[in-house]
Amino acid sequence: MQTNATTVDHAALYRTMKLIREVENVLSERCALGQLPGPVHLYIGQEAVAAGVCSHLRKSDWTSSTHRGHGHFLAKGGEVDALMAEIYGRSSGVCRGFGGSMHVTDVSKGMMGANGIVGGGLALITGAALSAQLDGAGGVAVCFFGDGAANQGVFMEALNVSALWKLPLIFVCEHNGFSEFSPADTVTSGEIWERALPLKVPAEVVDGNDVLAVWEATRAAVARARKGEGPTLLEARTYRIRGHVEYENTFLSEAYRTEEELKSWENKDPIVRYRAHIIKQGLIFEDSLHAMDREISEIVAESVVKAEAAPWPSGNVSEALMMAGGSV
Repeated sequence: MQTNATTVDHAALYRTMKLIREVENVLSERCALGQLPGPVHLYIGQEAVAAGVCSHLRKSDWTSSTHRGHGHFLAKGGEVDALMAEIYGRSSGVCRGFGGSMHVTDVSKGMMGANGIVGGGLALITGAALSAQLDGAGGVAVCFFGDGAANQGVFMEALNVSALWKLPLIFVCEHNGFSEFSPADTVTSGEIWERALPLKVPAEVVDGNDVLAVWEATRAAVARARKGEGPTLLEARTYRIRGHVEYENTFLSEAYRTEEELKSWENKDPIVRYRAHIIKQGLIFEDSLHAMDREISEIVAESVVKAEAAPWPSGNVSEALMMAGGSV
């Protein structure tokens, strides 16, 4: 982990990752108890990517997400209560309970939304990047997508037009090793980051479990974009500790990864790594980290209580979405 520590808000990075993890752990528990109205795709193990990238973004900058979008939502400034209520399908949710886990959205925070369509955010965010360019205020757009989505044709289309027009767009491929239940090497040929090179788009592979490495790579990409120098592709190599979806053990006939593989990645846990780094370097006292952990646990627990007490939405979807104001 090497970067200029004087420019990094270590407390903010740690807090973001820990908040995401706590939310996802609670959702995993509630899902196992059958207390959620639908399945959830959890971000556990990938927190360093969202935290490192979004730490460089303004509220007015745009992001698009994936079906695994809770982490992106929180890292971009989305409210815990609104996220939890949405996943519970309640009217106090960010989309008034009509979006659910795979469609958490808050345009007031620059979060264009998670998307149940693989690669669905790529075209949306390219339009947002064009809007930011025309606005002339130095805004940028970031697209989070997975290694599976990199095989969608729209990925190359978005790369091409963003290169031609020098759009302020950062492509962040979260390469977690699997396209749903298929190991990446069975469905993806070659290196994803190299696909940008023929289009003369700068590209880089980064350790997606090292939040400071992600932070540094994003810093350079965002600076380029804000200066009008065009897009960048970042391929963050990471791993999802949980399954593709929390209910998968009810319908899968056989395992698609080994316990040894899973354990090896658990030993590279991005939050554990970063916490150890912070303490070793004397950046934050351990007591302060414990206090932060307790505070986050209380915030998340309270959000569950609020979500469970909130009313169900009305049957009028259009009216509910109109009432959502900045959210859609």
